[in-house]
Amino acid sequence: MDSRKFIFKETGIVAVGTVVGSLIMFGIFALLHMFDQTVLLGGFFGCVVAILNFFFMAMVADLAADKAEEQDVNGGKAMIQRSMLLRIAAMFIIFFALAKSGICNVIALVVPLLFVRPTITIAEFFRKKGDA
Repeated sequence: MDSRKFIFKETGIVAVGTVVGSLIMFGIFALLHMFDQTVLLGGFFGCVVAILNFFFMAMVADLAADKAEEQDVNGGKAMIQRSMLLRIAAMFIIFFALAKSGICNVIALVVPLLFVRPTITIAEFFRKKGDA
């Protein structure tokens, strides 16, 4: 499978898992009688940021692997490091601005980031041999 198609497929899986996790989070907020518009917006923006973070991380990792194949391992390593720094800085600025504005519940904003890793782990568990 082409690496770009694989990245889009994995991003789709992460998107589904993040949305399902956020729906469960919304249910917990509702059970605690704390669900309101700020939770909904926080969950929405948190999902978008988590999915985009995964997508950009995967794209840069693919580009860095291409550099490594061209014998530029240090260039690929530097690319990944710069990407990580930029993604973390962008997430911090976005989350800080949204949290400071008061339109988002901070917990609902940050928790969707935690759904990416379990989603990848579950997807890997169900992956067929030779599917990667």
